[in-house]
Amino acid sequence: MPARFTRAPQATRMIGVLVTLVGLGALGVSIAAVITLGPADIWLVNVRDIVTNHLGLTDIPVKTHKDAIVWEDRLPRAIIAAASGLVLGLCGLVLQSTLRNPLADPYILGVSSGASTGAVLVGMLGLGGGVLGLSTGAFIGALVAFAGVLLIVKLAPGGTSTFVLAGVASTQFFSALTSVAIFAFADSDEARGVMFWLLGSLEGVRWNQVALLGATAIACLIMCLICARALDLLTLGEDMAESLGLNTQFTRGALLVGTALVTAAVVSIIGAVGFVGLVIPHIARLLFGQAHRVLVPVTAIMGALFMVWVDALSRQLFSPSSLPVGVATALVGVPFFVWILVRNRGRQPV
Repeated sequence: MPARFTRAPQATRMIGVLVTLVGLGALGVSIAAVITLGPADIWLVNVRDIVTNHLGLTDIPVKTHKDAIVWEDRLPRAIIAAASGLVLGLCGLVLQSTLRNPLADPYILGVSSGASTGAVLVGMLGLGGGVLGLSTGAFIGALVAFAGVLLIVKLAPGGTSTFVLAGVASTQFFSALTSVAIFAFADSDEARGVMFWLLGSLEGVRWNQVALLGATAIACLIMCLICARALDLLTLGEDMAESLGLNTQFTRGALLVGTALVTAAVVSIIGAVGFVGLVIPHIARLLFGQAHRVLVPVTAIMGALFMVWVDALSRQLFSPSSLPVGVATALVGVPFFVWILVRNRGRQPV
């Protein structure tokens, strides 16, 4: 196996563990800190008391309105932001390694747009209802969109760049379908709400959604950790991976379906948030190299931190309104996308 994927020295592994532990600590502190941001007079000690009260560890008197703000609004919102950032970052890492394309991302490849269309159709037609119905619709839409991308790539082979072009076509097509669904089935109030959600919104998230997305994030992280060696091999190319004993077709198919599933779960709750899966894996690679046993936990933590603070700043900078988080990530991601295009000009992807 090439040197970049050989077993890391003990010092490197220790650094990886240290960075992961520091990152987890930073994530916990960040979630606590962003909960205090806002017009209400809430301090870290209030957050501590409210959380420990609800966990049954203490019985400290807390004002009712502060308890409601922290427990019912800001804490679930921060956890959803962290979980969605973790999932989207890892999905980008998996797609870039599996497809060997530095521009691969659930949003750019049309998976998010397909999931949005499926969720909107289910919501507008009233099928299933609730989070479960939206999640099912989003999953079906994500699979259909990605199947369409694979079909285009098969019919028009041209290397890894074809995936990006097919993804752009898929994104535009499913965005148009979503617009048609809104125009045909939604009244003006519903249309405004759906369009705001499609831009990526963490407004009004609840604990049942935290449970769904939290379980999704844990499953995604476990899947990526288990498949770390396979991802290393896939970045070498199909022939090399096969010669080293990897069943590339099965592994790639399982990873792509898994990516579609977890992306659908995120989209069904917060809408289509783009570029997290593009930006975060590249920063992780620049800082920590190519070995996925290090990249997976680092990307997960960086994605979670990124989304937590992007959402917090979107609330603060545009208070009392909140800038849709998908708009904020696009403002960061589009320049980064252009930089990657320029940086990889004439190079083999990944």
